[in-house]
Amino acid sequence: MLLSDNVKNIKGIGEKTVKLLEKLDVYTVSDLLFHFPRDYDDFAMPMPAKSAEEGKVITVEGSISRITARSGRRSVVSCYVSDATGALKLVWFNQPFIAKMLKPGYRFLIRGTVKRDNAEMAVYQPKIYNRNDYVKLMDSLQPIYDLTKGITSAFISKSVKQALQEVEIEDKLLLKFRKENDLMKLSDAIRTIHFPKNKQEALYARRRLVFDEFVEFLTSLRQLQVNKAEEINRYVIKECTECEKLISELPFELTGDQKKTFSDIKKDMSSAQLMSRMIEGDVGSGKTVLAMLSTLAVVKSGYQAALMVPTEVLARQHYEEFSERLSKYGVNTELLVGSQTAAQKKKIYSLVKNGEADIIIGTHALIQEGVQFNNLALVIIDEQHRFGVKQRRTLKEKGLKPHILSMSATPIPRSLSLILYGDMDLSVIKEMPKERLPIKNCVVDTGFRQKAFDLVRKEVSCGHQAYIICPMVEGSEEVDGENVTDYTETLREYYQYAGTVLNDGLKVNVEYLHGKMKPQEKNDIMERFAKGEINVLVSTTVIEVGVNVKNATVMMIENSERFGIAQLHQLRGRVGRGSFQSYCIFMKGCAGKDIDERLDILKNNNDGFKVAEEDLRLRGPGDLFGVRQSGEQSWKLADIYADADLLALASEYVK
Repeated sequence: MLLSDNVKNIKGIGEKTVKLLEKLDVYTVSDLLFHFPRDYDDFAMPMPAKSAEEGKVITVEGSISRITARSGRRSVVSCYVSDATGALKLVWFNQPFIAKMLKPGYRFLIRGTVKRDNAEMAVYQPKIYNRNDYVKLMDSLQPIYDLTKGITSAFISKSVKQALQEVEIEDKLLLKFRKENDLMKLSDAIRTIHFPKNKQEALYARRRLVFDEFVEFLTSLRQLQVNKAEEINRYVIKECTECEKLISELPFELTGDQKKTFSDIKKDMSSAQLMSRMIEGDVGSGKTVLAMLSTLAVVKSGYQAALMVPTEVLARQHYEEFSERLSKYGVNTELLVGSQTAAQKKKIYSLVKNGEADIIIGTHALIQEGVQFNNLALVIIDEQHRFGVKQRRTLKEKGLKPHILSMSATPIPRSLSLILYGDMDLSVIKEMPKERLPIKNCVVDTGFRQKAFDLVRKEVSCGHQAYIICPMVEGSEEVDGENVTDYTETLREYYQYAGTVLNDGLKVNVEYLHGKMKPQEKNDIMERFAKGEINVLVSTTVIEVGVNVKNATVMMIENSERFGIAQLHQLRGRVGRGSFQSYCIFMKGCAGKDIDERLDILKNNNDGFKVAEEDLRLRGPGDLFGVRQSGEQSWKLADIYADADLLALASEYVK
């Protein structure tokens, strides 16, 4: 079997399962083998019930008593499991069949995460095992995968085992290099990451796979970076009086960092060599206005500019802003996105090809075959970490070696930036616009949820909007965490009830958004939220990048312990973009010293660069199960923070 073969070639995978796996972006044998566990279950010895500690996973063996079952819109089954030391409350939601399994006096092993339920300890959605089944799982790590409805972790494990029996995996690293740098053989690493005997073994496998991810990324990146001395500037950009006029007309004053960065951009584009510059600025630091000034300067020198962004909503927002501000200077801005009709695209292709379109703003649609530029002198890539290296290269090749300006809102320590961005010149924007009020942060447990709902309602009554982030799209029996679909229904019911009790006439429009929705559905929801037609948007992290709603003042993140610090900071950056006071609520689904220490970094810091430095200080090489921080889509395991040493090793290897 080949790695490139369709996943249906694996024994036990039929057409129906193929469709389900496609929802996980698993199409080939390679996709399946590289669909790595996101965590592992460690089946330890059962513990006494009295040792239950909030936030910890516990296994207890005991007898069942006090069984109750309530049906309705949301069924609830509860009981108690008791041993010689005490009792634990057990609760299952939306699993009515559990009631038939439970018999008073029967002994079971139950396993799950402990939470506090008023004065007593409880385990929600626990798993039930008989002794023989549990003993088989002990002393091993059981992989937990990202799933979709109809696919279980057990099924993925079984399919991976089947594939590994039939496929050959080539290793490109020499044995000598592997031994010198303590790197596992690739085939062994893939097998071990799925089926490790212990955490140390999993760490060792992960080390090799992270190294390979960095090598692949940096190799592709180096292919983009030709020696600067040989890249002659064919597009010398002259001094632009219109740029100075635009700066004077802005409703705000540029910060010192913005002024310095624009000065560097002008110097680059008027020099003998091509510009290749990265702007690294915190969320809301004002990178877009620099993109606008740069494109205006290029157009006034007689050339075209292209701006590529990750989402259609963001592309439309930029298009409207650029058109409004630049049309008075005789600049024609066009929009090119995937949802446009064939006729609309054909018209824009023509305008771009004959030079009538000066600035073209779009998504991946910019790199389609039909797009031919007339005289492209500047390519700007917004949120550059959201695009693969191949996509960036394709856009660059649309012109005859144009200037490149990349922008990122992911704060990264300078030492790592120099490796990640290679030979690019680096500009860092740390100053925030003066009119921005600092976001007020709080870290709370689920007991604060009703107060949070009430704060959101209060903000909506003042004409503002809110985001609520959940880690999952839909409920799962295997994974504990809030999900978008159920949460939306709960919230709608709560606000309907609150409206009845308070009788104030306030209607709160709650909608949801997630990555499994069709592109047009996602765009419609995002645009309605941007227009203020939706008051509260319950979403997965799909909104991390891609919408700028100045009216949004509350960001509430459920199960915040499940996200990386950098990602949490990015999500927080969706609010506080206007002149209103904004709030970010980090809701903990479970407690623990490590969780509290991580979330306190965000509670006490709004500065993304300080957040990044503190995070780097906290994280260590043994942090296998920490969530990814970087946001780089092409990496499945690698994390520039936890794996800084491997990033440096990969950089030397690629050179």
